[in-house]
Amino acid sequence: MSQTRTNLPTRARQRHAKNSLSSRAPPHVRPCHRHSSDRQAQPSSGAGKALPPSRPLPPHMAAISHRIAAPPRPLGRRAALIAAAAAKGAHRARALEGASDELRAAAAQCLDWAPGRRQVRAAFAPVLPTLDHCLFKMAPKEIQMEENYETNSKGVEIFWKSWLPREGTATKAALFFCHGYGDTCTFFFEGIAKRIADAGYAVYAMDYPGFGLSYGLHGYIASFDGMVDHVIEQYARIRGMKEVRELPHFLLGQSMGGAVALKIHLKQQKEWDGVLLVAPMCKISEDVTPPAPVLKALSILSCLLPEAKLFPQKDIGDLAFRDPRKRKIAEYNAISYSDQMRLRTAVELLKATKDIESQLEKISSPLLILHGAADMVTDPQVSKFLYEKASTKDKTLKLYDGSYHSILEGEPDDRISTAINDIISWLDSHC
Repeated sequence: MSQTRTNLPTRARQRHAKNSLSSRAPPHVRPCHRHSSDRQAQPSSGAGKALPPSRPLPPHMAAISHRIAAPPRPLGRRAALIAAAAAKGAHRARALEGASDELRAAAAQCLDWAPGRRQVRAAFAPVLPTLDHCLFKMAPKEIQMEENYETNSKGVEIFWKSWLPREGTATKAALFFCHGYGDTCTFFFEGIAKRIADAGYAVYAMDYPGFGLSYGLHGYIASFDGMVDHVIEQYARIRGMKEVRELPHFLLGQSMGGAVALKIHLKQQKEWDGVLLVAPMCKISEDVTPPAPVLKALSILSCLLPEAKLFPQKDIGDLAFRDPRKRKIAEYNAISYSDQMRLRTAVELLKATKDIESQLEKISSPLLILHGAADMVTDPQVSKFLYEKASTKDKTLKLYDGSYHSILEGEPDDRISTAINDIISWLDSHC
């Protein structure tokens, strides 16, 4: 059962969508410019050897890394000892139930840099269709897919992917996805994108720099606004393609991706036809935020050791997934970031949420908010506050009774289908 609050204007947007996407090629990977510095790069001199993975982090935060120019000056002995302590005992082996020794060995590789993550993704790709999850088992067939690597104006190689309706099906609009913290666009979202594409929508998604298959130090956000600018640039390129240009354009942001989507809208208020948010990170729950004195100390440390994995955290996987079987399947997303949060990343996320919270009344786009009423990662009360404060008159809030944070991946099958269908229905009413 879900609760719905809606406020829709009488004038609906009508735009004709040309079926110019039906001729796209079948799935393949088309690398563009290989970024020469994205080989197994050496860590900065102050951090010593690359830090191993650690415990999983909230799905409500994401990462960026700017192109590395020259290595920073060596840190002092005390700072080096702190960094070494951060790495010690940080690794947590993934609980890959039923996985072969080969897959376990692949998952244990260092994921700090994109080449390693791409190798691990290739090793796990054949296994994904066999996983016991509705997003894999019930994914529509004949969806046109394409994968690309593209180097942007900052020299960062970005991975992006498209899911297009079946050949011969008219395309209603283009939906651009912003993923959550630690996540990628090549695991659970594959099944979500296929269902939305099957309903007649072109779906586009990218991995942020430093996450998934894109270039960058894994899990590192040097600047949240800088990350948003990367997304704006990549999606501007896609929106400029002739087969996309004349379509309505919508943003879909999940968890921390909700904060990314809101930031994009605030920077481009006239360029989007609607914003859809799923459990958006407008404010980080106090249950997963360290006390104020700890935050102050970590903020100071982030200037000295920005890449260090020292941010204290709780393993919130059980808080995000209501269905424990689906929680175990999430472990197969082997290139997700599951270490302790890097210090600069934590500080940037806290700054971003405070900034967004101060600008909620500026949200003027048609707005759909979906949130689990029992979410203990991002607060559903904040989504209610967002709904009330947003200046747009075209806004809908849906709260799903008893649902946790990952309403598109971690709920019972029928609730997952309901949430995806609610997204499709809202899009249908705005095209």
